[in-house]
Amino acid sequence: MTGSKGKFEEDLGILLSRLTSDMDMDGKRKLTKLRDDLVNLQKANVVKINHSVMELVSAKYLIQRSYEVQIEHQLNEILTCDLFATKGLGNLIVEIETGYIPPEHAMDPLTYTYARLASKIIRYSSFAGKFAIGIPPHYVLPFPKALTLAPRTRTAIDIEHIKALCDWYYKKPPVTEEEIRNARIHEIYVIDVDRIRVQEMDPESYMKRALSKGVMFTLKEEPTSELIKAVATQVHGDERLDRFMK
Repeated sequence: MTGSKGKFEEDLGILLSRLTSDMDMDGKRKLTKLRDDLVNLQKANVVKINHSVMELVSAKYLIQRSYEVQIEHQLNEILTCDLFATKGLGNLIVEIETGYIPPEHAMDPLTYTYARLASKIIRYSSFAGKFAIGIPPHYVLPFPKALTLAPRTRTAIDIEHIKALCDWYYKKPPVTEEEIRNARIHEIYVIDVDRIRVQEMDPESYMKRALSKGVMFTLKEEPTSELIKAVATQVHGDERLDRFMK
């Protein structure tokens, strides 16, 4: 095999060998099928290697906890989740975040990521009994603290703040206040590809640890109603969302 497609298949083959060394035959069969699914998706230019290796490591973690796992599962006509896992009558969705920033957001990477993660939590968690985000160990997630807590604790200001941020970047379709009111992230999966292991953390503990190390981006919550109005009406030019960071 030659080229990037051959390298992708080779890399996943190496990873699969490492992942299945301590699995039973049924687990090996399930993980091999998921590897094959990823290879086919890469041939169609749907997935990339840095994302796929994290999916495969996460899939092993879930299979060993008695989940049935699907990769790149379509939820509706516009949403496809990275990992869709079922056990009994319950389901779990895992979205992988590598920390990639598109070039067009080179000047607002933290604000963009904050809004992207909030949007993911809001959109995907409505399809899941439990929703998790998977990240590499070197990446610190910036997302609204309000979404880590039970929906009943969410205030009108929380909802207005989150909607303003999401609407700035994502409008097709925009998130609704009802979706924000009911959304929640339940787990963070820290995915260590080097050592092929997953550490599961609840979001509140994750945020406390990140804040204690001084590496958590929080947008100085909570913004004033004037700032919310400025974002909601899409202020242009130098004002943008960087006002929230001051």
